[in-house]
Amino acid sequence: MGKIIAVVNQKGGVGKTTTAVNLTAALHDLGQKVLLCDFDPQANATSGLGLDKRSIKYSVYDVTINDVPLAEAIVHTDYGDVLPSSADLAGAAVELISTQHRELQLEKALHAGKDQYDLIFVDCPPSLELLTLNALCAADGILVPVQCEYYALEGLSDLMSTLRMVKKRLNPRLEIFGVALTMFDGRTNFSAQVAQEVRRHFPGKVFQTVIPRNIRLAEAPSHGIPVTAYDKYSRGANAYREMAEEIKAKL
Repeated sequence: MGKIIAVVNQKGGVGKTTTAVNLTAALHDLGQKVLLCDFDPQANATSGLGLDKRSIKYSVYDVTINDVPLAEAIVHTDYGDVLPSSADLAGAAVELISTQHRELQLEKALHAGKDQYDLIFVDCPPSLELLTLNALCAADGILVPVQCEYYALEGLSDLMSTLRMVKKRLNPRLEIFGVALTMFDGRTNFSAQVAQEVRRHFPGKVFQTVIPRNIRLAEAPSHGIPVTAYDKYSRGANAYREMAEEIKAKL
């Protein structure tokens, strides 16, 4: 049975979607069966794997709210399978308020896929509200991207508090799967200091591979492909391949 990993950090701009998209593609290239569930209404992970948001028949909204079967909504790409998102998801939190077991709707939707995939990534919105809570209740673990910049650890205490609450009351199997250091600038001592601080806060949980600041990583989404396809010899592509190898070993 596969693992569900929520890629989560309520702080925006930390490389969350970039990490979800590129790890999906890199693990797919390693022969893993991977599904990327885009659970962010902005749908950036959907377009990041080459899908046109306007031409999607069914999205994660339909699976979660309208009981559309998971298999009917999944789209196969050259970089892994995608459960796409849509703007409709923005209203899902309101619609779920009156739903019984509202925090468990994503878990129910993804359950059918756990036997079919080695790994299911859930790209979460940059907040700690009902959509993210659904992802935490569905997940076996969380992957937390942390940018190597000032205030890197700001807000992570809120995330850890939420994690403990969900683990205690709703999902006892939830663990920290890994912490990914992103936007690392090897030219500065400051990035190294932040990396050291994050490793001190999360002993044994931080991936050895760090994701560098890399222009190819920034350019790839505008072309609708992961960096491993856009420029497979770039520093960003190499880093995500190395991190994917770490994840495969953990699995």
